[in-house]
Amino acid sequence: MNNTEIAKNVIEALGGRENVNSVAHCSTRLRVMVKDENKIDKARVEDIEKVQGAFFNSGQYQIIFGTGIVNKIYDEVVALGLPTSSKDEMKAEAAKQGNAFQRAIRTFGDVFVPIIPAIVATGLFMGFRGLLTQEAIMSFFGIAEYNPDFITYTQILTDTAFIVLPALVVWSTFRVFGGNQTIGIVLGMMLISGSLPNAWAVASGGDVTPMQFFGFIPVVGLQGSVLPAFIIGIVGAKFEKFVRKYVPEVLDLLVTPFVTLLVMSILGLFVIGPVFHVVENYILAATNALLALPFGLPGLLIGGVHQVIVVSGVHHIFNLLESQLVANTGANPFNAIITAAMTAQGAATIAVGVKTKNPKLKALAFPAALAAFLGITEPAIFGVNLRFRKPFFLSLIAGAIGGAVASLLGLAGTGFGITIIPGTLLYVNGQLFSYILMVAVSFVAGFTLTYMFGFEDEEAPAQKVEEKVVATEETTAPTLADETIQAPIVGQAVALETVNDPVFSSGAMGKGIAIKPTEGVVYAPADAEVTIAFQTGHAYGLKTASGAEILIHVGIDTVSMNGEGFDQKVAQGATVKAGDVLGTFDAAKIAAAGLDDTTMVIVTNTADYASVTPVAEGSLAKGDAIIEVKK
Repeated sequence: MNNTEIAKNVIEALGGRENVNSVAHCSTRLRVMVKDENKIDKARVEDIEKVQGAFFNSGQYQIIFGTGIVNKIYDEVVALGLPTSSKDEMKAEAAKQGNAFQRAIRTFGDVFVPIIPAIVATGLFMGFRGLLTQEAIMSFFGIAEYNPDFITYTQILTDTAFIVLPALVVWSTFRVFGGNQTIGIVLGMMLISGSLPNAWAVASGGDVTPMQFFGFIPVVGLQGSVLPAFIIGIVGAKFEKFVRKYVPEVLDLLVTPFVTLLVMSILGLFVIGPVFHVVENYILAATNALLALPFGLPGLLIGGVHQVIVVSGVHHIFNLLESQLVANTGANPFNAIITAAMTAQGAATIAVGVKTKNPKLKALAFPAALAAFLGITEPAIFGVNLRFRKPFFLSLIAGAIGGAVASLLGLAGTGFGITIIPGTLLYVNGQLFSYILMVAVSFVAGFTLTYMFGFEDEEAPAQKVEEKVVATEETTAPTLADETIQAPIVGQAVALETVNDPVFSSGAMGKGIAIKPTEGVVYAPADAEVTIAFQTGHAYGLKTASGAEILIHVGIDTVSMNGEGFDQKVAQGATVKAGDVLGTFDAAKIAAAGLDDTTMVIVTNTADYASVTPVAEGSLAKGDAIIEVKK
């Protein structure tokens, strides 16, 4: 099947030209905005030659073709009449997808995702503090009691993120809604100023009482408050933009921050804060009432529907609820229940991978399951389980069983944002055995139900496999040799499975490693030919003399920046030596665009090798070994 035929099949599977609003592409996937998702024949899309997977993300239907192929397929679908759009237009269109509730929840996600790393770290500190203060651990090390200064230090580690959480929420909300982030963080800090009565001290019923304004408005700090900070951030960002529109440019620096902070501090402390703090308390009370239901019902209900909520795209609502629980109680029962649901999803994917004889499905299932066990279930859901329907629905039953066990055991994490394998660290405060038991029950239930009742293998016809081999082997394959690939970026090594992009983290594009940059220069990782050099400067494809095909992708979704902040130094077809500069990028501009600059280095022809092994840890300098490939 040639590329024109593939493009025709893609268009037909998408529901025809009339069902496509626009199409664009990045370095690995075709990004399609459709009018009606229900008209897409997803099974047919997955079965099209050269398609490595497909899923919905950020309102786009993304079809993975891989480097060097996706641009050719894009040219063909455009030639066949699909409308194009710029990446910014597509991003704006994606933001409008879904109903008002879905868009609101997506906004919650945009606000909370940048905050999660701080909460994760704090949750781990809480877990380790709980472990260190257990009587058995202290006795083992011969410790009768800790030095008070050490206890104070541990309190700094465990309390700071939650003390300043409202300020973080205001800052991030300003960022999402286009306000000045510095004004946002200052406004947020005003809401928790030490000059205000501490909200937790007031709630404890001690000597601290609220300030009274005008004789009837009680004012306290907003420590631990999430919803009021979110609303203040929305109103503040919009008010700042309103003020800036009417202030002359020559006075903008003086007038806009002054008016914004004055008006929003008054509204925040006297109106929005008190009103939405009451609303937040009702939400928290309702959440606690649900979680207090007997007989494991909370876990049964939430564990059974959580992955359906993920499919709907509104699962970020849990960020709000979990942050409220942890900030106010220090315990998060949702985390354990969600872990059960995600474990069941990954186990069902492993069952499909074990049972199938289809090499393409097997190669997709196991990396997708690994991504699930590291906390990202989208590849497992959209790439495997939902595609065959039964594995997905049986995983919901298994998730309900595991969730019920979590509730019956009274499991509650010390933070949120991490689950399953990394989430173990949230339960080292005396809950570890119960946590492992819950994960084991969820895994066994998900695997067993799917293996026995959820999947019947569908072997691809031999003729189709033969045709694919003929179609893809357009040139004689080079003789491969063992080689070591060097670091193309100075920074910190990161496991590929942990990056926040399911295409890369699932291994669908091949094995490799990720790097968190500390310098904005991209170097050649080996002597190679430049096979791909995107005009946007965010990605490069290279083919070494020994046959390794390497993709360097700077940042996640950075294609949407249309080259701003990137400077490409090489052209397609150029020959480079290891260490030559391929291009540069501005990490500050990537951050300002609200994007992640984590850089992926992938061996895209992983299947041609006996092993592709990441060998780097910690800090990386230019030229350090990061991946070993063996034929």
